[in-house]
Amino acid sequence: MSRTAPVNRLIILDRDGVINEDSAEYVKDAEEWLPIAGSIEAIGALTRAGYRIAVATNQSGLARGFYDEDALQRMHDKLRALSSAAGGSIDFIAVCPHGPNDGCDCRKPAPGLLTQIADYWQEDLSGVPFIGDTLRDLEAAAAAGAKPVLVRTGNGADTERALPERFHNIDVFDDLAAAAAHFTAT
Repeated sequence: MSRTAPVNRLIILDRDGVINEDSAEYVKDAEEWLPIAGSIEAIGALTRAGYRIAVATNQSGLARGFYDEDALQRMHDKLRALSSAAGGSIDFIAVCPHGPNDGCDCRKPAPGLLTQIADYWQEDLSGVPFIGDTLRDLEAAAAAGAKPVLVRTGNGADTERALPERFHNIDVFDDLAAAAAHFTAT
């Protein structure tokens, strides 16, 4: 008997360090945007399991002048094309273009990006997994009522070593592929 995949579940992913390799020098163009091994296939698996996939990403490189909106669009076009080729779909991308001192409400750890995602689908984020690699991702998830999930890629291993006690019981996975295997099995 085959298992029918539930449809219309939502999962939210951070971008740099979760889907693609992060860089202290900033990922500035589509050529520098390199997926982490297994991440694109994980997006395909999540999509096939009935998940809608949103991305919530701080992109202060825009405010800092390291790249422009066209370069960011090319990065996201590459993400979408690779995901599509793997049977996946990125349904919505929420971007904070501000710098760390701009005082916006969208830069993680503030919940603004997640609020944009909730508003887009008119959905409560209670229990919706938000997979990230930094403490600010986990804090944004908690502030929005979503389920914080940590991966060890990107900055995740360092984040795990310094987790505040309030996050000690969250799910932690080696990478997005391992997280996707967990969420598609449940």
